[in-house]
Amino acid sequence: MGTIIKNFIRFFIIVAVQVLILNKISLRWWSQPYGFPIFIPYIYPLFILLLPFEVPVAGLLVIGFITGLSIDAFMNTPGIHAFATVLLAYLRTNVLNALLPKHLSDYKAQAPSVKNMNWTPFLTYAAFLILIHHTAYFVIELWSMQNVGYLILKIIASTITTLLLIISYVMLFTKQQSR
Repeated sequence: MGTIIKNFIRFFIIVAVQVLILNKISLRWWSQPYGFPIFIPYIYPLFILLLPFEVPVAGLLVIGFITGLSIDAFMNTPGIHAFATVLLAYLRTNVLNALLPKHLSDYKAQAPSVKNMNWTPFLTYAAFLILIHHTAYFVIELWSMQNVGYLILKIIASTITTLLLIISYVMLFTKQQSR
């Protein structure tokens, strides 16, 4: 199956899981005043993280904007997801260049994965970019620095939950090499 078709299908599956399942789940890691849910787990940034190495930054920005805008349309958040996802897409290439031993152009027809990067670099890559994404998203969503502790707890809890979902996705959908 071609890379474009594979990523097109992945986009629809990840957005569908986010919109139809995860947006209905409100997680509460601790008690919050007023009884509002703490956060919704976000798996959709994984689509940007798994795009091939050779996608240029301009392409990543457009794809990130479309991905974020798709989530914004379903969650009634005017551009917040689009901003956070474009930021993630913008930083992706620099983070990969910092983590990988070779230049990205040396990885022809490959994408970031545990198989190509091993667990530690992949999780570092995913954790850093998810942390940036969630920080941008929650700072804009809350738009207040009155309760910095609440903001930090929300960012950390959401990042950890998202990383657990990413690890689950990788373990379920990555072909394991036989030994």
